[in-house]
This record gives sequence, C-alpha cells and structure tokens, in this order.
Amino acid sequence: MSSLAPHFQLDEEPPDAGADIVSVSGEIHVSTAPRFGQQLNAVIDSGKTTLVLDLSAVEFIDSTGLSVLLTGLRLVNQRHGRMVLVCANPTVLRLFEITGLDATFDIFDDRPGAVAHVAQPAGGSSGAAP
Repeated sequence: MSSLAPHFQLDEEPPDAGADIVSVSGEIHVSTAPRFGQQLNAVIDSGKTTLVLDLSAVEFIDSTGLSVLLTGLRLVNQRHGRMVLVCANPTVLRLFEITGLDATFDIFDDRPGAVAHVAQPAGGSSGAAP
C-alpha cells in the first residue's frame, strides 16, 4: 500500500491589474486543508486583500477545504478587501452549488474575468459565471 502524500500547492503570483493572484493546485481536503489555511491566512495577513484565488488546477475539494475558503473570505471582508475565485472544474463547481456557496463566492470560469471584477470598485457590475 502506498503512503504518498496528497498533492497540494499554493503559489503567489505577480499582481495583475491591481489584483493579487494566488493559484492553488492539487487536492484540498482534511489532509491538506490545515496547510492551505495557514498559507492563505499568511497571504491575507501580509496585506493582500484584493485576491483572485485561482482554483483552476484544483482536482478535488471537500468540506474542510470549503471551510478554509470561507475563513479566508471572512478575513478579507474584515479588512474591507475582496476575494473572488476562478474555477472551471465541473466537479469542484458542483460542490459549491450543492452547498449553496456559489451564492456566497463570486466564481468566474477564467482569470481575466475574475481580475476585472475584483479590481473594479465595490458595487460595480457583476460578471460572475452563472
């Protein structure tokens, strides 16, 4: 039996049009969520609160991963920032729909749409994916 650790990676990328970009890849679940939470909190604590969290390369997320995202959103909101998600994986999107969190998060199917949305002043038009 193999004891391979699940793949998970979080990378900060150079800002794009006023938005701070964080890309996440691999699996976000009970085994990787604590590290995800620590890393996401560190990004937010460093003052980056205009966030595009790119989940395009996330293969799987469970309720513990969703909890980390909710905590991150709460922290960003407390700092009067904005956080949007990029996600086009139907399996991952389905979990957001099942849990009703697709109404909590602004979710875009591509990075340019997410960057344009988060970089505009609050109250601007929404371009979130249906």
